[in-house]
Parts: sequence; structure tokens; C-alpha cells
Amino acid sequence: MRARQISCCFTGHRPAKLPWGYAEADPRCVSLKRRIADAAEAAYEEGYRHFLCGMALGCDLYFCEAVLRLRETRPGVTLEAAIPCPTQADAWPPAQRERYARLVAACDYETVVSAQYTPHCMHRRDRYMVDHASLLIAAFDGTPGGTRYTVAYAMGRGLSVVDLPIVPEQGNNLTNTKEEHHEIHLWN
Repeated sequence: MRARQISCCFTGHRPAKLPWGYAEADPRCVSLKRRIADAAEAAYEEGYRHFLCGMALGCDLYFCEAVLRLRETRPGVTLEAAIPCPTQADAWPPAQRERYARLVAACDYETVVSAQYTPHCMHRRDRYMVDHASLLIAAFDGTPGGTRYTVAYAMGRGLSVVDLPIVPEQGNNLTNTKEEHHEIHLWN
């Protein structure tokens, strides 16, 4: 098992809560992706080597891609796909399902937290990530939902949290607040 003190997890919104939706060429999305990559790089510089990603649509996949790029240039980086259930991507648009499959295959580890979909498997996945990390990077706008739940849970567990605010309007000043082994585990 990877050491919690050198592990960083991520939470962020899905396209429905992002001002740009699926339009990843939108300047706000491009900026957020850069801030996510910068935050992953900063975590690496602080000694974090293992990164956990919940593999949801939107910000999670941006984070996964950023860490995969980091892994190409920095030694010792590992990436774990924390998957809520085996059917996570089944209802997604075809292009997003293909992206998901490609990204999961590129991860070093895969942990499935529930053998089947349940109403609570997403929160269980979020708790798994927080319980196995000491840093949370959050792309968050403050609204209720899974991202807020994960941030609150992480704060309650004493994790450091790096906030990457979602900027709702274009033109705002965006600043940063600061082929290997692939294992599959079923987390109980």
C-alpha cells in the first residue's frame, strides 16, 4: 500500500457544474487545467509521489491527464484510479467512455471501492481517497454536492487542502492559490 504521507488526492466538479460544460477549449477550462497541472507539480515538489483520482467526468479527468504528464517528466510518480464501481462510465457519451478507458489503463493502480453501483459508492470512493492521502487538491465553486462533501470530509480528517476556485465568468483574473505496473484492488 502506498504511504499516506506522500499521497495526494483530488476532487472537482463534473461538466454539469462547470460554467463551460464539456467545452474544454474554453479559456476558463484551459486555465483550470493549467492550475491543476501546476498544483500537481507543486505537490510533487513538496514530496508527494502517489496521486489518487476518482475518475469522474470533468475535473477528475483533467487531473488524471495532468498527473500522467507529470509522470513522464518526474521520477517516482504513481497514479491510482479510485473507481466507485465497475459501471462508473457505462452511461457516459462514447468519446468520454473511450477517454476514461484509456486513462484507467494508463494508471499504475486501480482500486474499485464497490463491486456494484450503490447510492453511496461515490461517497465511499471519496472517503477512500481522503483516507489514503494527506493532501487534497480541490477544483471547487462552493456549491453543495460530492466535491463539497469531499472537501469537508478531508478537512475533518486533517488533510491539507489546496483550493483551485472555479471561476464562473470569462475574463476574471485567475491565480493559483497555491508503461509500468498496474494493480487492481477491491477495497472493502
